[in-house]
Amino acid sequence: MHNTDIKLDLQLRFRLIEIIAQWEGRLTTNHLCQAFGIGRQQASKDINHYLKAFARGGLEYDRSLKGYKPTDQFRPQFCQGHAHEYLQLLDRHDDLGGVLSFLSLKLGGTEVLDVPSRHVDPQVVRTLVQAAREGLAVEVHYDSLSSVAPADDPTRLIHPHTLVFNGVRWHVRAWCEKNQAFRDFVISRFRGPASLDDSRPRIRKADDREWQQSVTCTLIPNPRLSQRQKEVIARDNGMDLDTLSLPLTVPKALLPYYLKRMDVAHPYNPLLEDFYQQVVVKTQA
Repeated sequence: MHNTDIKLDLQLRFRLIEIIAQWEGRLTTNHLCQAFGIGRQQASKDINHYLKAFARGGLEYDRSLKGYKPTDQFRPQFCQGHAHEYLQLLDRHDDLGGVLSFLSLKLGGTEVLDVPSRHVDPQVVRTLVQAAREGLAVEVHYDSLSSVAPADDPTRLIHPHTLVFNGVRWHVRAWCEKNQAFRDFVISRFRGPASLDDSRPRIRKADDREWQQSVTCTLIPNPRLSQRQKEVIARDNGMDLDTLSLPLTVPKALLPYYLKRMDVAHPYNPLLEDFYQQVVVKTQA
């Protein structure tokens, strides 16, 4: 693991170098400049410092990519190499609280409950990210729960456009050649290696109607709770305390993830106690 004698700001920059290189497969000075507000000269100096002192052959410059990519010798020293670190970085890069969690400081009197890290292949993620960035297709094996893999286990051809983290696991939104529709794929169910395919017609994010279409619903405390209970639930969930409600407008494709993330009982189950269905979607009168 890393040397604790290194200044805190430099540890953060080295950590970013490792996470971007591992999960995106292309590191440039722009990553450091944009993340930390430093100049290109300082960013280049930091990368060279990391290469000389810690890389040990784990990063190499690729002229076609115009950036550094990981080699087979890459071993992270300033992060754990888990997918959630990259996802957290994407989710909170502009949030000060995210900078603190990005460093993974252990503060006295606090504890953060992390679910077990799901296995996600860095090579698969790098390929998905590159494909989404360049508008390419990806050929990869996928273990679907809805179908039984045939004996020859053919690959799946998808056109990814966005990675989505629902707070528990990663998904990728992509056009599926097999189903001829946009689908959500659980990234931990891909089995590598994944390969790029530039021979297919490009399918754009703009073609994904459910992604482009916004839907609005209103969240409220379960009407069957007492008034006091409803006020407590409203305060817990950031609802307007006068109307005891929270309007939510999101892309249609993401609505199920938002509802699950906020522990919304949808659809409502009349056989389950109301106390365990504290937040529901308001039905139209």
